Amino acid sequence: MASDTTHADTDGTDAVENRSEIVFAYDAEDTNPNGNPLSANDKPRVDETTGKAVVTDVRLKRYLRDQLDDDGLGVYIQNPSKSDADSVLDREDLFTAATGIDDDELGDMTGSEAADAFLTNAVDVRYFGAAVTFDFDNLPDDFPGQFIGPVQFSHARSLNKIVRKSESKQLSTVVSSGGDAEQGTFAADNRLQYAFIPFHGVVNERNAGKTRLSQTDVERLDSLMWRSLKNQTLTRSKMGHQPRLYLRVEYATDDFHIGTLDDGFELTQEKPDKELRNISDVVLGVDDLIESLSENRDHVEAVHFIADRHLTVEANGETGGADHLSDQLAEAVGADNVVEVDPYDT
Repeated sequence: MASDTTHADTDGTDAVENRSEIVFAYDAEDTNPNGNPLSANDKPRVDETTGKAVVTDVRLKRYLRDQLDDDGLGVYIQNPSKSDADSVLDREDLFTAATGIDDDELGDMTGSEAADAFLTNAVDVRYFGAAVTFDFDNLPDDFPGQFIGPVQFSHARSLNKIVRKSESKQLSTVVSSGGDAEQGTFAADNRLQYAFIPFHGVVNERNAGKTRLSQTDVERLDSLMWRSLKNQTLTRSKMGHQPRLYLRVEYATDDFHIGTLDDGFELTQEKPDKELRNISDVVLGVDDLIESLSENRDHVEAVHFIADRHLTVEANGETGGADHLSDQLAEAVGADNVVEVDPYDT
């Protein structure tokens, strides 16, 4: 059976009590942030009206699931490209792989017991939910057919208008087929020059109990999101991603969150979008974000943040790095409510 057993305790000691709102910004340099498999040669997703890159929540969740898997935690929706299996597993095989429970054993369990075993060992379902229609002969009738994930992210759009790379448009691969014969394939290499991409998400405490999401799971996100972007983009098509800013605002007020905190970001450097090439060209304006937090400080329990040392932020008429951001957050919500996270202190 999978080794992870961290979920909401039945006595409520590790239950999620507060709603959290997340903003997570990263950049993508000379890479394809999110290809569209329905397009020719997996072209990057771009909003043709605004000229901005688009990255779906599915792409982000794949990074997170793969990192959970690498961390040794049970994952239900596995990445076929990372699986050791000879073929793609069906839903029943995935259930058994996550839980260690086969069809015969299900006959001795109630629906609640089977659901608890599933959620205990499939940590990605605790976070993101899943539709789970299984074709087991002995699956209890009261086993839920769907788990609604308490952690959800919106699609992201880059703050800048992107420029498609004009060089290295075509790839060629030549392999020997035996003897002197060789075969080759050609494909377009679709990349963007640069994109600065902010994601917005919410951890819904109301749904957390339904998937056994725990406070420990929520706090894991503070490390998981940063490390997943670093570790799960070490492939040819994804090399060039770097996390730049993470904020998780934890609220003290029931059923409250500010909403779309990522709208508080803007790029304020003088250099136009078409000339942006790396993080040194970028100045991230956060005045609206700081103002939103300040106006709602009575609702804020804590702000957990990570800032990359190369990030430059502009706030209150001044620019600076992580220390400047920390000072502005402290002024907005109080120094005791600002927590700088070390993503590798896990």
